[in-house]
Amino acid sequence: MAGVQTAVQLREQGWPGGIRLIGSEHHQPYDRPPLSKAVLLGKSEDAAFDVDFASLGTDLELGREITGLRTAERMLETAAGTVGYDHLVIATGAEPVALPGSEGVRGVRLLRTLDDAARLRPVLAARGEVVVVGAGWIGAEFTTAAREAGCAVTVVEAAGQPLPGALPPEVAVHMRDWYEQSGARLRTGVAVRSVERGGVLLADGTRLRADAVVVGIGSRPATGWLAGSGIELGGDGGVLADEWLRTSAPHVYAVGDCASFPSARYGERLLVHHWDNALQGPRVVAANIIAATLPDGEAELAVHDPVPYFWSEQFGRFIQYAGHQTGGDELVWRGDPGEAAWSVCWLREGALTALLAVGRPRDLAQGRRLIERGAAVERERVADAAVALKKAVR
Repeated sequence: MAGVQTAVQLREQGWPGGIRLIGSEHHQPYDRPPLSKAVLLGKSEDAAFDVDFASLGTDLELGREITGLRTAERMLETAAGTVGYDHLVIATGAEPVALPGSEGVRGVRLLRTLDDAARLRPVLAARGEVVVVGAGWIGAEFTTAAREAGCAVTVVEAAGQPLPGALPPEVAVHMRDWYEQSGARLRTGVAVRSVERGGVLLADGTRLRADAVVVGIGSRPATGWLAGSGIELGGDGGVLADEWLRTSAPHVYAVGDCASFPSARYGERLLVHHWDNALQGPRVVAANIIAATLPDGEAELAVHDPVPYFWSEQFGRFIQYAGHQTGGDELVWRGDPGEAAWSVCWLREGALTALLAVGRPRDLAQGRRLIERGAAVERERVADAAVALKKAVR
């Protein structure tokens, strides 16, 4: 998404020069959300972007592995030779975290790429027993698809509740029942000790039989190839971009899952691994590349500081999240989490900082606009699910 949209935005904003889009996969560039839904279930063969790269004036180079970067010479190193550049945009995304000790074990699967989805389709078609390691967003979405396909599913999560790190436990606890209601079994508070032939061994000594083990325990920026390049990385492995999405090297930008950026809105650096960030960032990168070619003072640089947003479909529910919350923010419920539709808001100094909406898209749309504006709100009206959020403004 981030690489393709950068090429699209460069053309739409008037970039006159050449554009080369280089990727390691052999497939046409594709969208990722359908991989855990329609593609996984065999309802769609692929998720390729509807982009005519030839008419866009973009050279698409597939199956080309990037191995390094020499910023002083403006040279990108690939397995097929070096590539020179005037401006470079790093959009290498993220890669899934492997379960320790599972590398190379037969029957262990990940879900990140189109090839991953293709390898998992026969697993679902066989309607066997599947163990899912990790009850995060990917784990929940895969479990939803596997249950729809008729598989027996056990989900193992080392944390005490699903969605650890993404949502506070007092919110995530209300999502536990979704697994049981779907017919899946959820085991929390226990880690996987090892993957064995035909199953997994848990830390408490329990053995779970499995025809396949699907690992979804998180992802990390795909930036290992930048070692020795001089591009500054953060402790999370993400490229440290500035508010204009420039890296520590001249003429090099970073966008999407592989890059963190300083948010003036939230007063901290954010690393956002979601689709919308890979859509928003390229507009800023394209504008700033074009601005860099103009005489000094003729163009103002664009700032990247969006309200983070993502969505997920799982267990028959449509979940949306906007903003960024921390442990110090006040949590305010809107509606009963035992019902089909409800929301949670987070407030800081009288303003909305984040919102989670389950089956309440209007809350999300209105709340997102309030976060963008930094509008002060009345807590009592925010807590009243019968009151439209836009009417909670002071």
